[in-house]
Amino acid sequence: MKQTAYDKYPEITVLGFENQAWQGWDDIVAALNAKRPNQGKTVLVIDCYPGVRLAELERQLLPRLAPQLTVNAETARLDEQHLHDLLARNLTDDRVFGVLSCHQLPEFFSAQRLAQLRQDVERVEQGLVLIYGPGAALVHPGDVLVYADLARWEIQQRMRSGEFGNWGVENQHEDILRRYKRAFFIEWRVFDRHKTPLLKRADFVLDTTQQDQPNLVSGDALRAGLEQATRQPFRVVPFFDPGVWGGQWMKQQFDLDPSAANYAWCFDCVPEENSLFLRFGAVRIEIPSQDLMLLQPRPLLGEKVHARFGAEFPIRFDFLDTMDGQNLSFQVHPLTEYIQQQFGMHYTQDESYYILDAEPGAVVYLGTQTGTQPQTMLDDLHAAQRGEKPFDDQRFVNQIPARKHDHFLIPAGTVHCSGKGTMVLEISATPYIFTFKLWDWGRLGLDGLPRPVHLEHGAQVIDWQRDTRWVEKHLVNRIEPIAQGDGWREERTGLHEREFIETRRHWFSAPVTHHTHGGVNVLNLVEGAQARVDSPTGAFEPYIVHYAETFIVPAAVGEYRISPWGESVGQTLATVKAWVRG
Repeated sequence: MKQTAYDKYPEITVLGFENQAWQGWDDIVAALNAKRPNQGKTVLVIDCYPGVRLAELERQLLPRLAPQLTVNAETARLDEQHLHDLLARNLTDDRVFGVLSCHQLPEFFSAQRLAQLRQDVERVEQGLVLIYGPGAALVHPGDVLVYADLARWEIQQRMRSGEFGNWGVENQHEDILRRYKRAFFIEWRVFDRHKTPLLKRADFVLDTTQQDQPNLVSGDALRAGLEQATRQPFRVVPFFDPGVWGGQWMKQQFDLDPSAANYAWCFDCVPEENSLFLRFGAVRIEIPSQDLMLLQPRPLLGEKVHARFGAEFPIRFDFLDTMDGQNLSFQVHPLTEYIQQQFGMHYTQDESYYILDAEPGAVVYLGTQTGTQPQTMLDDLHAAQRGEKPFDDQRFVNQIPARKHDHFLIPAGTVHCSGKGTMVLEISATPYIFTFKLWDWGRLGLDGLPRPVHLEHGAQVIDWQRDTRWVEKHLVNRIEPIAQGDGWREERTGLHEREFIETRRHWFSAPVTHHTHGGVNVLNLVEGAQARVDSPTGAFEPYIVHYAETFIVPAAVGEYRISPWGESVGQTLATVKAWVRG
C-alpha cells in the first residue's frame, strides 16, 4: 500500500500579525507586562476553559508577574454535592447519555463568595491584581483579559490519563464514558457560552495545549486570523484513535505510529472537537476550531445554515477503518423527535458511508431482511445481550457487498454497521455520540469493560419498514448524473430525502468550478494524489489538498475551482462534496 502525503498538521498562515504572538513564559510575561500601565492599579484576569492546567499557571506564570493580590476564582465555586444536586437531571444514571444543559456559568458559583472576592479586589489600590481560573471574569471583567483555551480532544486525553476528572469534582478514576458524558452534555456547553463574549474582547489568548510549552497571541491577531479563515479553504487538525474493531489502513496510508495496535477512527473534520492551527510568524497557535464557529458563524456557515443551526457546524466527515479489523457495532441512530424529547438535541445523526477502499468480500450491514418480525429480532438481540447466544445477523440483517466508491445512505432509524475489511468516509450530521448499540459481537472495550448496549433506546427508534427491497431501492448507490463539461462530470450520490445533507461527486481531469451558493461546503479528495483549490478571481492563495484529506470551504468564499495538481496532472481525480440543503 502506497503511503500518501496526507497532512496531519495543517496550518492557516495569518497575514499581517507576525509580531503579535509569543512563545515561552518569559516572553509571555513581557507581553502581559507591556499591556499594563506604568502606574496605578491593574486587574489582570486569566479566565480558563476547564481542563487547563492551573498548577502550571501557578508554578510558571503567576510568580513571574509578582501580583499584589492573587485570586483563584474556583474558591467561589459550589462544592461537589451542590453541583451534583444542580446537575442530577442532566447527568442521569445512564453510562453514556445525559440531557443537554442550558445552565449558565454563574449558577455553578456561590453569589456570596463571588461578592467577597470582588470586595477583596476592590480593596487593593495600587499594583497588580491577578484573578485566574475557570470563571475568573465573573469576579472582575479585567483591565487586561487573557483567555486560556484548549480543544476538547486534548481535554479527553487528559481525562483518559487520569490527570483530570470533570470540573468541580474529584472523579479522575470514574468510568471514562461517564466523565465524557458530563463534559459533553454540561461543561463544554456551559463554558462555550461563557467564553464566546470573552473571546470577542480578550486582549490575549493563551494556548495551553502542550505542557510547559505555552504560546500567547493577541486577541486582535486571533480574531483577524479567524476572520481570514472564513475567506479561504482550510483544514482542521485531524486526530486518530484506536478501537476494538480498528484496522490498519490509516496507519499505513497516513504514516501513523507503527507500534499502535490499530486505528479505528480519524476525526478529519469534526470542528467541535478538532483543533485549528494558526501560524503567526514563527509561532503556531493551537486553539479549538470551535472558536471559529463561536466567533465567525455567519461567514463560515452562511446565513441560511446559521439561521437553522446557530453556531454549530452541522456536517461531520470522519474515517472508520476496519481493514484487517473487525465489524463495527451493530447500531441505530435516534429519530429526530426521540433525540429532542430524550436528550434535548434539536437534530439527529443521519449519516452515510462512502467507501474509500474495501477488501474482497467486504459488506455493509444495512436494514432488516424482508419478513423480519420486530419482536423476534428484538428477542434475539436481548438473548445475545444476556450472553445466551450470538445475535443471528445472517437471519435478520441485510449484508450488502461493499466496493470502493460505493455510497450507502443511512437515515436515522436504519439499523446498520460497516463490516470488517472496509475503509469508510463517514459523512453525517454532527450530534456526535447518539449511537444506540444493538449488538457488539460479544466484545469488551479497550478498557476491559463490556461496551454499552442500548437496546431499550434502539427498540424505540428502529424503522422496521426499511427492509431488503426498500434499502436496495433507496439507500444503495443512488448515483444520478447531474452535469458534465470538458474533462469533468458531476454526480449526485445522496443523501436520502430525510437527511438535510446533499452530496455530489465530481470526476475530473481538468479544472472544475464550484460555488458555495451561500452555504458552507465540506469536501474530501477521494481519488487522486493531489489537487489544487484556487479562486478564479485571486481572492485567496491557492490551496493544495492530498488524497483522503477533508477540507472546508466557508460560505463567504463563493466561487472556487479545483484542478489536478502535481503528479495527478493528466489523471482522473474525484472529490465528494457535502452541504446543507436549502
